[in-house]
Amino acid sequence: MRIDLNSDLGESFGRWELGDDQALLSIVTSANVACGFHAGDPSVLRRTTAEAAARGVAVGGHVAYRDLAGFGRRFVDVPPAELTDEVLYQLGALSAFTALSGDRIRYVKPHGALYNAIVHREDQAAAVVEAVRAFDPDLPVLGLPGSSFLHRAEEAGLRTYREAFADRAYTPQGTLVSRREPGAVLHDPEAIAARCLRIARGEPVEAVDGSEILIRADSLCVHGDSPGAVDIARAVADLLRAEGVTIAPFTGTDPSA
Repeated sequence: MRIDLNSDLGESFGRWELGDDQALLSIVTSANVACGFHAGDPSVLRRTTAEAAARGVAVGGHVAYRDLAGFGRRFVDVPPAELTDEVLYQLGALSAFTALSGDRIRYVKPHGALYNAIVHREDQAAAVVEAVRAFDPDLPVLGLPGSSFLHRAEEAGLRTYREAFADRAYTPQGTLVSRREPGAVLHDPEAIAARCLRIARGEPVEAVDGSEILIRADSLCVHGDSPGAVDIARAVADLLRAEGVTIAPFTGTDPSA
């Protein structure tokens, strides 16, 4: 058994610091790095990409709506052509810093409201796919299983990978429970780790209504801004390894790949 462990990093901005990137980069195998639209400034991007490269952690472009005030968690009805350009802009910025660190962007994972919107919104899903294809058609994407985004990406010839969330509750349909709902975010490291082990083994997990659902995943996400994120990520990694699960980037480890 093998699975990737990712986290949303580089989300500080100016004097406002969020999360413990240093600690998480010592645990996770992939880092979804903010590109400046929902969080992250140039110095944060440079520091985060350099640290990830030094630790052998794969860097993904965590692209978002242009929504600093709302941390990218508010839907923005961006025209598709404009959304394509904005995703390209973000990838270009992050690429400059990964190049300085001797590495490159390894994948793309949308953030927050954009991630949720392109589960069902075909026009915006297609816009993000077009941006990735134009930037680098060999760049894989990470998203929710069954989403329009992954379907569109497959049609466009992009490599697709499925993601599950360690610290988020699921609906019976396999989508994420809205953060506005009680119980949407999970906090118990041991319970989260046990659920992640079930996902890695291909076993069903409990949805928010008590029913069981099957979530196929190539990567597990621990949100870097969640309270106790480091403890959660460490508990997940420790249990998976103890149970014989290999934790490694879904994009591979060869720098030239």
